[in-house]
Amino acid sequence: MFDGVARGYDRTNSVLSMGNSLIWRIATVRAVAPMKGEKVLDLAAGTGTSSAALAKGGAEVTAADFSPGMIEVGRKKHPGITFVQADAMNLPFADGEFDAATISFGLRNIEDPRKALAEMYRVLKPGGRLIICEFSKPPRAIFRVGYSAYMRFIMPTIVDVTSSNSEAYSYLNESIKDWPDQTTLSTWIRGAGFTRVAYRNLTAGVVALHRGRKPLPAAARSRSKATPATGTTATIPPASTEPTSAEPTGTGASQS
Repeated sequence: MFDGVARGYDRTNSVLSMGNSLIWRIATVRAVAPMKGEKVLDLAAGTGTSSAALAKGGAEVTAADFSPGMIEVGRKKHPGITFVQADAMNLPFADGEFDAATISFGLRNIEDPRKALAEMYRVLKPGGRLIICEFSKPPRAIFRVGYSAYMRFIMPTIVDVTSSNSEAYSYLNESIKDWPDQTTLSTWIRGAGFTRVAYRNLTAGVVALHRGRKPLPAAARSRSKATPATGTTATIPPASTEPTSAEPTGTGASQS
């Protein structure tokens, strides 16, 4: 299915999101906070649009995707990015290989999302950070009603005009409806072993930005408390492009 939509994928996403895909990408890159010399895994990277944005700061980005069609288009668009065909439930990377791992709008497409979370945990270094950008559930009823109407009546018309394979996008609607809410995904992330789990709603909760950290070993945690670190922390800074400051926020559960 994803091979079939690869050619017009980026164009269709931009139109369907009414331009918000750029806002979401900016927020995700800021949350990952890639630094020069770091290794970043961009999972379900598609054609590499997010990977290219992550690499601008000098990080070494690996774009992994299950679809060879997406990878073929991505390699043409971004020849400087390393693309790897990979199954998110069985990643072909060593334990502790990456400083950060991120996945945007791909976790719900994986057969077993919790297994994918466990794999991302495995390939992260201790202290490594996880950032997930995914469709979610608007917490306010008025937004839920409007969003549902858009998905049911407006999106199919847009897809007919912009997509190279419009029938495949019926899956998009169903997968979003079936996807769990922010609190449930936070529970899954914590269940995979991540700590400092939190989320922030974007676009009134149509999308949520989730984070987590792979904990340091006990000895390393003790040293870090004795000697405060001078590096940056993996917070989720508010994007300057968010619609309003009154937008709902949440933390999923207390940090541990």
